[in-house]
Amino acid sequence: MALFDAKNFNPEVFGRYVDTIPNLNRNELLKSRAIVSNQQIATMFSDQTGGNYATTPIFGRIGGAPVNYDGSTDITATSMNTYTQSRIVIGRAKGWVERDFSFDITGGVDFMDQVGRQVAEYWDDIDTALLLSTMKGIFSMTGAANLAFVNGHTYDITAATTPTFDATTLNTAMQQALGDNKGKFALAIMHSAVATNLENLNLMERLKYTDANGIQRDLTLGTLNGRLVLVDDGMPVEVTTDTVPVTKYTTYVLGEGAIEYTNCGAKVPYEMDRDPAKNGGETTLYSRQRKIFAPRGISYSLPAGVISPTNTQIEAGANWTLANSNESTKSYFPHKDIAIARIITQG
Repeated sequence: MALFDAKNFNPEVFGRYVDTIPNLNRNELLKSRAIVSNQQIATMFSDQTGGNYATTPIFGRIGGAPVNYDGSTDITATSMNTYTQSRIVIGRAKGWVERDFSFDITGGVDFMDQVGRQVAEYWDDIDTALLLSTMKGIFSMTGAANLAFVNGHTYDITAATTPTFDATTLNTAMQQALGDNKGKFALAIMHSAVATNLENLNLMERLKYTDANGIQRDLTLGTLNGRLVLVDDGMPVEVTTDTVPVTKYTTYVLGEGAIEYTNCGAKVPYEMDRDPAKNGGETTLYSRQRKIFAPRGISYSLPAGVISPTNTQIEAGANWTLANSNESTKSYFPHKDIAIARIITQG
């Protein structure tokens, strides 16, 4: 199959090819189960003949104080709280064009493998940006119930005596967020400056593997306090404009099932179009995707007139709220059950 020959292009084969390209961060996120797939949402859209916004129930937990069982006290009964969580489909599309002349002057170079790798990595970068926008949005929420999550799940030590990440930072942040449920956290994603600081302190344990010759080697992945560490320079970095500028690094900590992922698909995810006249002949590869990234227990409120939100709209805290009962006096999804936290340090 020639890549830039529209009549021979098989979009299904190309799509499967792109999906096989390995991406370390994506694979490790999936293996850690911080991101869990929920294709039932895509099925829901299919059953209702399309859609871009889904609301589903979340069952709460039974509770209430028991009464004294003494033969004369009436037994009281309470009902279980039920919350609803809403999700928005995020659609993105991009095209890439190549001229026939490029093929001619390179002596007929076959670059299908390289293009496939770049397409996969391109969408991984886009997905990472969407995840970061989602994180920014949920940590920008307002309102008393939402701020209980924002403040309780934020550990900011930039003004502390020791403002850099040390041996106790991760453990303390996880306990502040979830208390005795801190064991739900599975991994941390941090900037290389933070990871390097931890390496210099000999706090990071490198994962190892044994090759075919029986030689053990270190992997680039590490662990800290028993949690997997992914290093990504796309993590938020803020430089203050104070008299003495301070660089603040954000590390995100995620637990199993923290982010629900749904690949809703597009009618034509990949296709080719050839123009034999323009620039002496050129072919364009088009790609489309529709996906959902939904933090556990947090709803996205659809802004009026929006079909697919921009990254700026995803980052707006006003568009996010804890899942709730939708009653006049609302009860909210317990934030202690949301294994998402952020740590802000100076390194």
